[in-house]
Amino acid sequence: MNKSVESIKGKLVVSCQALPDEPLHSSYIMGRMAAAAKEGGAAGIRANTTEDIAEIQKNVDLPIIGIIKREYPDSKVYITPTMKEIDELMEVAPEIIALDATSRVRPQGLTLDELYKKIREKYPDQLLMADCSTVEEAVHADELGFDFIGTTLVGYTEQSTGMLIEENDFAVIREILQKVSNRVIAEGNINTPQKVRHVMDLGVFSVVVGSAITRPQLITRSFTEALV
Repeated sequence: MNKSVESIKGKLVVSCQALPDEPLHSSYIMGRMAAAAKEGGAAGIRANTTEDIAEIQKNVDLPIIGIIKREYPDSKVYITPTMKEIDELMEVAPEIIALDATSRVRPQGLTLDELYKKIREKYPDQLLMADCSTVEEAVHADELGFDFIGTTLVGYTEQSTGMLIEENDFAVIREILQKVSNRVIAEGNINTPQKVRHVMDLGVFSVVVGSAITRPQLITRSFTEALV
């Protein structure tokens, strides 16, 4: 395994993302956000778009989990949904590329299995992370051969509606860890240092935290709502 990727083992990865409708939407700002995350001890960065990734690479020497969020009219899949996004990401060469690995049909009716095969044929050495929403999807992604299994989409798809990864003492993560052979990266609704410590103690490879660190509008709202 890539030595730089091995460096995130047991460590925190910070997701530095801001969509076009968010106040901090700017590749420059995301680059500085990544620098701040590194200063705080982050061992890796998760980032969206080739522009942001290129800027982050100028600011930090940490391994990057790269994605491209793009909506298509014929599919609900939006995290690195097609080969087009994979090809674009390869231009900036993030250490890991993450993609939606749910059971939902992708744009143009492509299945996950078909897309995975295309990626492996064209980029056999690229490390891939499966963003899953259920235990069954995690098991399937593991069987396909994804290098990392992520809990990114738990609670965010129709098949996982109302299910968050901290429910029942992180039961989803516990079950995934029991049933897959590849490395598990915990991500999604892990919004306190205590949760980070807890899921790491369960045996995951790494933990990704985003909004609780890098979306000040949401962080501020959690404080203002306490005053209502």
